[in-house]
Amino acid sequence: MKIDWLPLVEMIRSHDRFLLTSHQRADCDAIGSEMALALILETIGKQVAVVNADEVPEHIAFMDPYGRVGVLGATAPLEALRGFDAMIVVDTSAWSQLGGMADVLRGFRGAKAVIDHHASEDDLGAAVFKDNTAEATGRLILQLAKELGVPITPEIAAPLFAAIATDTGWFRFPSVTADTFAALAKLTAAGASPAKTFAELFEQHSLPRLHLRGRILERVKPECHGRMMWTEVSAIDFRETNAQKTDTEDVINMLLTVKGVEVALLFVELEPTVTKVSLRSRSAFDVNQLANQFGGGGHKAAAGITFAGPMIEAQQAVLEAVRLGMGECESK
Repeated sequence: MKIDWLPLVEMIRSHDRFLLTSHQRADCDAIGSEMALALILETIGKQVAVVNADEVPEHIAFMDPYGRVGVLGATAPLEALRGFDAMIVVDTSAWSQLGGMADVLRGFRGAKAVIDHHASEDDLGAAVFKDNTAEATGRLILQLAKELGVPITPEIAAPLFAAIATDTGWFRFPSVTADTFAALAKLTAAGASPAKTFAELFEQHSLPRLHLRGRILERVKPECHGRMMWTEVSAIDFRETNAQKTDTEDVINMLLTVKGVEVALLFVELEPTVTKVSLRSRSAFDVNQLANQFGGGGHKAAAGITFAGPMIEAQQAVLEAVRLGMGECESK
């Protein structure tokens, strides 16, 4: 799906002060895209601020070495967001994922754009530049840099490499194509270090993170004759292990390593009445369509839901939808 970048290039050329944002509980694709886009815009003389609804998760803090990402209402007061004449949202096109930045976007009177690779069709009241066949928003930012004539420096290459590497599960998801590796080759040639990126992502874990994962894996429950597997983590688990919410990152993919598993789910109790549900598929089962039923979204093979209700209610509703969609689940 080829994007016509000309309208965005013209918007960028005709504006001076840019506000960038992305989704809550940001991942490497979100932060990497923000960091790279900020540098790209500054290269052509623009003023840029990056503000999200919450802080950069601790385990990917290396993505923002200079603390550029402001937090709405904390390091970035609402009144400080006045004066921007353009706003760009990256790596999401869903209102529900923006948190407090949703109200900022709604009230913004300047030019607005979205750069994303997810399937959500929310109308954010902005020009949309989307390719939901792309494996990561980071690759779209790389395309935009080319359209703007901005050379890729090591500082731009590093966050974009991390964005693509993580959103492809380190190149193991079906979304990976020859275009993925062509982009990675460009980024590596420009100064990104695969070894350093891997070390930052996977060789800096805390002991609480390891303890939390042990609890999550102990609770794995198979259903649908072993074709579906799910597990959970509660607020009590976070307190007792002293782990962070972000320490659940990527653990769901471990469930897909079990032979015969086609669909995996992880339920995370964020608050007593807020449950995060992560869904993964390695079959024809479309978890994005299922997530859409609950106001979530993502991709066919990877999606998420923020469920407004206790974890037990989220499990009852979402698991029943999965069982119905998969069929042959009489024996649980």
